[in-house]
Formats: sequence, C-alpha cells, structure tokens
Amino acid sequence: MAIQPLFTQIEKTIQLADGNVILEAHIGFPFGESNLYLLSPGGNVVWKAEKPEIRSLYTRIKLNEDFTLSTFTNDGVFCELDLKTGKIISKSSFK
Repeated sequence: MAIQPLFTQIEKTIQLADGNVILEAHIGFPFGESNLYLLSPGGNVVWKAEKPEIRSLYTRIKLNEDFTLSTFTNDGVFCELDLKTGKIISKSSFK
C-alpha cells in the first residue's frame, strides 16, 4: 500500500509492528496540525504527535532502542515521544 501524505510530502517513515510513523515536510504544513503521526497497517491515523508549542512542527525524528522517538522541532525544542500514544515524555530547548 502506498502511503499518501496528509498535507505536504513525506520526509521519513519508520516501519513498526503497529504501523508506520510518518514525518511530513514542515515547510507549508498547517501550524494547527502535527506533521508527525502513526498510520495503522490499514492506513488510518492512530495518533498525531503532541506538539510542545502550537506553532511547533517536527523537523527530525529518530527511533530509540527503548522504543521512544527523539525529535527536533522548527522552533528549537528537543522532545522524547511515547510511540504508543504520540505524547511528549520529556522536552527541552536547545536554542
């Protein structure tokens, strides 16, 4: 099944047993939405990642050995996300 982006273009996918983590390009993406989300094998959105700030968009993601996601945002925030829920576990600024 080909994965279709919600708004822009897909920059990165991480395949998991629960589906695919999708990172869409942040340039041109609506600020009211999250450009990082999990799609089920059937193509349904399971979760959209919680954002540290309303205007934050994700720019980089990395799957960690403990099954969390390390992320960076366009406004200088580093977050660890829970892969099951997309919720922020921890965050810090790197400006």
